[in-house]
Amino acid sequence: MATARIGIIGGSGIQEMEGLQDIQRIEIETPFGKPSAPFIVGMLGGIKVAFLTRHGIGHIFLPNEVPYRANIYAFKELGIERIISCGAVGSMKEEIKPLDFVIPDQFFDRTTRRQATFFGEGIVGHISFALPVCPHLSAALYDAGKTAGVTMHSKGTYLNMEGPAFSSLAESRVYRQWGMDVIGMTNMTEAKLAREAEICYSTIALVTDYDCWHPDHDAVTVEMIVSNLLKNAENVKKLIHIALPHIPSDRTCHCATALSGAVFTSPEKMNTATKEKLRPIIGKYIK
Repeated sequence: MATARIGIIGGSGIQEMEGLQDIQRIEIETPFGKPSAPFIVGMLGGIKVAFLTRHGIGHIFLPNEVPYRANIYAFKELGIERIISCGAVGSMKEEIKPLDFVIPDQFFDRTTRRQATFFGEGIVGHISFALPVCPHLSAALYDAGKTAGVTMHSKGTYLNMEGPAFSSLAESRVYRQWGMDVIGMTNMTEAKLAREAEICYSTIALVTDYDCWHPDHDAVTVEMIVSNLLKNAENVKKLIHIALPHIPSDRTCHCATALSGAVFTSPEKMNTATKEKLRPIIGKYIK
């Protein structure tokens, strides 16, 4: 199986990565089902990457239907050490404008229908998630965005709502009172699973609108979002091209050892079938 070091997840409006060369289309079956789509593995600016469209080819998965566990598990099997995730968001603050990019450093989970762990079925694991993104990867993405000429925000809290409907006005106002910076529907689930898989993860949050709290955006329309999605897609692709050569090859971050001490179940009590299923995830700690 072809391997790569860096994975890219394309969100709404990002179905492909232009410029990929020596392409291989790889289909992977995992214990958690099939990923959202075949992986497109190729060289981007001389660096091998694996690209996956989050919502499937033709955008067929709702946010709660995305096979997150299969996606991250497959990235792990491909040898991915870092995931760059792209996703459309609404802004909860006046100073974070449509077409700006945010590199969130925190997440707040409001979902109720997601499977956001590989553990269970006889094996218990508890990761540390106080700092949910990789600081080294995030810094590289922020710097690349500045070079690309995008208005960047280096920090922020991403509120992960359930969807697929956008916020009610009451919800939007409450989230602002909580101090949220952007709102989206997908990325926290990925971040949790990537941490369990010891994969560095960072999000490029692409602002499409102000959410309905804003007097000029009291009725967020699909047309408005799609227009800004297309503009954001071009900028994020430029950002990724710039960032790739500057992503460190060595991993000295906490992501690389996230499972050290995190598996609580005694080895002799582990469910054998689950242990085998999770071997790519926990294999270096459990013999």
